[in-house]
Amino acid sequence: MKNITLTILVTLFVVTPLFSGEAIARDDRLQFPVAEVLEAEEYQAKLSGDVAFYFGDQKYGSIEKDAGVFTSNKKTNAFNKSDKMACQWALLSALISFEKRALREGGNAVVDIYSDYRNEKFSSESEYQCGAGAIMAGVTLRGRVVKLAE
Repeated sequence: MKNITLTILVTLFVVTPLFSGEAIARDDRLQFPVAEVLEAEEYQAKLSGDVAFYFGDQKYGSIEKDAGVFTSNKKTNAFNKSDKMACQWALLSALISFEKRALREGGNAVVDIYSDYRNEKFSSESEYQCGAGAIMAGVTLRGRVVKLAE
């Protein structure tokens, strides 16, 4: 009986910190370069290339058609991944979502893209913001779907 009690106590001592409020409630706001996703071969293969993405105040051509502003909110499992890797997958998912929306709306670009994590705007030409927690990472982007003149 003593061995069972000792085993239970040791297990609780080891496992309890894993479920502490700090471990579960982690919600870090991180910024990473957009280019690392847009230029990586493994990610490029997931995008058709038919839609261009313009972040922040990046310059783009004249607009023929404006389909409006849309939001893409994507999350991914962060378990056993670095924050950076989880955030890259979340960004890729958001871009895939934007690409599908743009094509559905007859657009060929998403412009003025900015991060909108927890309704706080973060606009940059080169970086996006990601929320990383103990088990999930997420990216929320807003952007205008347009058809640019060719």
